[in-house]
Amino acid sequence: MQPQEILLLLHGGATINLLDKILRNLYHQRLLMKKIFTFIFLIVSTHTFAQDSLKSFNYSRNQITTTGMKVLGSWAIVNIGAGAAGWASSNGGSNKYFYQMTTIWGAANLGAALLGYTGAKSNTGKQLNAAESLKAQQKIEKIFLINGGLDVVYVGTGIFLKHRGDNKNSDQLKGYGSALIVQGVFLLLFDGTMYSTQRGNGNKLRLFLEKNPITFNGKTVGLICKL
Repeated sequence: MQPQEILLLLHGGATINLLDKILRNLYHQRLLMKKIFTFIFLIVSTHTFAQDSLKSFNYSRNQITTTGMKVLGSWAIVNIGAGAAGWASSNGGSNKYFYQMTTIWGAANLGAALLGYTGAKSNTGKQLNAAESLKAQQKIEKIFLINGGLDVVYVGTGIFLKHRGDNKNSDQLKGYGSALIVQGVFLLLFDGTMYSTQRGNGNKLRLFLEKNPITFNGKTVGLICKL
């Protein structure tokens, strides 16, 4: 075999090896691109499913709040009407102060109901991501839990005032105490029901986020971790 033929064979072998490497690289790149596109598809699909589910949870939270505020507002209007009528027609005694305090509490409850209702209505339709949805849910649960603790204080204060009024024969303390007990008991039942209902919605949201930890807000990909 001539030297030129040997060189041609060596050159041909090197060319084949180079082509083989190129083909292998192209194959691996194709696999990589396929994985990337598959991942992107999963992210987009997860985003669409997650956003629809989050909308449902957020809608439920706001719907629970608006319904509760309607109940509270109705209670407040009844108290204002009955309290004002009783206050005006009372001839004195503890009843006068009972209706007086009932009217005052009715006005306060009406203000709280209006604020809560308008706040929930303004939040309806807002698109929140997973972290924002969880934060909003935890916030509303905390509000009703704290309110429940305050309601216990109201009842206790009412009992104290009524007892002190009985001892001092004070119609004002007895009337105010009785009104506080009534308002505190109602609000305790109200806030307890609201907390329980919101907690149930929150538990469903937390379970959903645990099962679907990947989030996508259109710009960045995130992973929710339970601390």
